Amino acid sequence: MPNPALPEVPFLTSDDSMLSRRFGKEILNYYAGGTLNRYSFLRPDTAFLSRAASQSNARFVALNGLNPLVKEQTDLQYLKLGDLKPLIGEQPFALSEEDEIKNFDSSKKKPLLVFLGLLDDENAQEIATTNHGSVKGQPFFAVDVTPREPFTEAASALLKDQEAQGASVQASPMKMILHPESAAMYAQARSMIDWNTRSPFCAGCGQPSLSVHAGYKRVCPPTDAASSTPRGECLTRKGVSNLCFPRSDPTMIAAVVSADGQRVLLGRQKRFPPHWYSTLAGFLEPGESIEEAVRREVWEEAGVHVGRVVIHSSQPWPYPSSLMIGAIAQARPGKEDIQLNDKELDDAKWFSIEDVRTALKVGTGALGESPPEGYKEGDLRLPPAQAIANRLLAAVAEGFLTAVPKI
Repeated sequence: MPNPALPEVPFLTSDDSMLSRRFGKEILNYYAGGTLNRYSFLRPDTAFLSRAASQSNARFVALNGLNPLVKEQTDLQYLKLGDLKPLIGEQPFALSEEDEIKNFDSSKKKPLLVFLGLLDDENAQEIATTNHGSVKGQPFFAVDVTPREPFTEAASALLKDQEAQGASVQASPMKMILHPESAAMYAQARSMIDWNTRSPFCAGCGQPSLSVHAGYKRVCPPTDAASSTPRGECLTRKGVSNLCFPRSDPTMIAAVVSADGQRVLLGRQKRFPPHWYSTLAGFLEPGESIEEAVRREVWEEAGVHVGRVVIHSSQPWPYPSSLMIGAIAQARPGKEDIQLNDKELDDAKWFSIEDVRTALKVGTGALGESPPEGYKEGDLRLPPAQAIANRLLAAVAEGFLTAVPKI
């Protein structure tokens, strides 16, 4: 299946700003570029959320075990509230957050429902809010339909009904064949449902926590109807800084160019297919800048000393919650010898720019996919266009380092 075309930032297609003239167009990576207005300040407004979920144009993205329900593998299957009523009830978000906390009962489980945002298109409708007048848009939500107690039967029936209508659960979303708009919505939905699923207990006292703010915050209620003993004090109830919000792990990924600008440093792990290499990556550590992380990770993994680092673009990566910060860096003269210091890589090599250009044309593909037509066995293989590693290498091959500014 061909790679889905990556769009441009809609309102920047004809941008003539000084930044664009100097650095070129902004890059929109796969999983980014969603067109939903997230309306984060409306998440505590359960009256608005209840109205939005009940709108005739409201649509729900369903995830089973974090894998999306899709149609024809390339588009998300959007459900209506009527499809979900046996699972989530007649009126989602019926209680205020204050009442949700007051009536908390950890023994009463319910499927997680996350507000994704509003889409301002031809299906947009006016929706009243409590403190911000009316807003206009088509509401989108994400719902966890994984069959688990106590709603195993309802979730299984829903999935069976959707299958009868031609939908299916996409078993391998990391193949990245969803159309970009669906991919961006899926990334948001997956990250939020995954975070909530991983965080069922309070980090301060270890007791069951409650999801509020339409899935974007978890709190530790002072009481629990399921417990015969008082919950006691908890630090998370005593300061804004102690509340539990979704995490996003910053990760650097860099195309490292040799000092003379003629080669690119690439590495491979044991799980990669033969001849398949990628750019180097690693998590940022506390108290470390992006530039410092690039220099540290490249030296630790490949023994190469990096000088100047330039940020190129970023990519949300929902496996489970990383933000890939893409950079292009240049090795210091005389500091380019390869040594696998931390043994994370199986191999690292310098490849010529021409080798990279050829691989970008006929040697890209996702892990597990066969090489495309035109690939010559033994040549370099690279990640697909949906991966930020590919976009960084394309920038290098297209003259990111050598282009003359248009000012």
